[in-house]
Amino acid sequence: MSGYRAVEASASGEFTLVEREFEQPGAGRVRVAVEACGVCHSDVAGIMNMTGSRPSGVPVVPGHEVIGRIDALGEGVSGWHVGQRVGLGYLGGHCGACAMCRRGDFVYCTDQPVLGDSQPGGYAEYITARTSGLVAVPDDIPAAELAPLMCAGLTVHHALITSAARTGDLVAIQGIGGLGHLGIQYARAMGFRVAAIARGQDKKELALELGAHHYIDSTASDPAQALRELGGAKVVLATASSGASMSPLVGGLAVHGQLVVVGVAQDPIEVGTIPLIFGARSIVGSLTGTPQDNEDNVGFASAQGIRPMIESVALEQAGEAYARMMSGDARFRMVIEIGR
Repeated sequence: MSGYRAVEASASGEFTLVEREFEQPGAGRVRVAVEACGVCHSDVAGIMNMTGSRPSGVPVVPGHEVIGRIDALGEGVSGWHVGQRVGLGYLGGHCGACAMCRRGDFVYCTDQPVLGDSQPGGYAEYITARTSGLVAVPDDIPAAELAPLMCAGLTVHHALITSAARTGDLVAIQGIGGLGHLGIQYARAMGFRVAAIARGQDKKELALELGAHHYIDSTASDPAQALRELGGAKVVLATASSGASMSPLVGGLAVHGQLVVVGVAQDPIEVGTIPLIFGARSIVGSLTGTPQDNEDNVGFASAQGIRPMIESVALEQAGEAYARMMSGDARFRMVIEIGR
């Protein structure tokens, strides 16, 4: 093979199937033959070049929820072997040398590539990556089901296990979408009392099937009041892409409760000082976790039978999958399967 297929995306909204030359992995890197890649809302940042990682107008290969098998090893690589099944998430591998890495805070490494943004991502048949970004994954789970766990699954798992909630506490999941439908499953499996918050009654049955103990229709009642009637939430996991919908939820927190924000919104969260001070409540953001955190995440999801609800497409349909994700019509994660 002289090359491989990939999909390039531009800020103008064009998705183009192209042929790229093979890249031999450099020192400390591997090449991965991609089996599947999830389509995530965070792909927007790379496609729109919001971080300014590329010259203006230069397209990118998106994608950061990657499952595949190692195809080639770069110089000095140890601990990984050709044929091994691996995953890659949003962060492409910490450097191990910057100030944040020296403190062990690998998520906030200041010299770390982002897949589908500052380096080519997984809307492709092959991808190269740092070994520090690799996630060892099992062989017995379909790639299309594993792929969304690399970002969406890790996001909610890490946010919940590092939150203030403990077994038996009330945890509310705001939004039943790509993140929220996984959040309900993780929260139930962790032993929390789970309240799902969404708009309308049409998602109630699904929320209960996913594991919610309570369903709160935010169009029919004040969700904060509903949470207070349940005793107050120790944690509200905010997954919706709306700061305005998150703001009122602070009033539904228990003493020392947390609003944990994982949904990226363009509008601000607005909150009064009284509910924060008189109750020691807090608002925190949660980004993602390390590759080791991701291995813990996959292990937990596998043991608990947690699976994303997916729609899969071929590589040639990447543009259509992205559009469906952006429209909100996907139920609930779009996945590109190579060779489909």
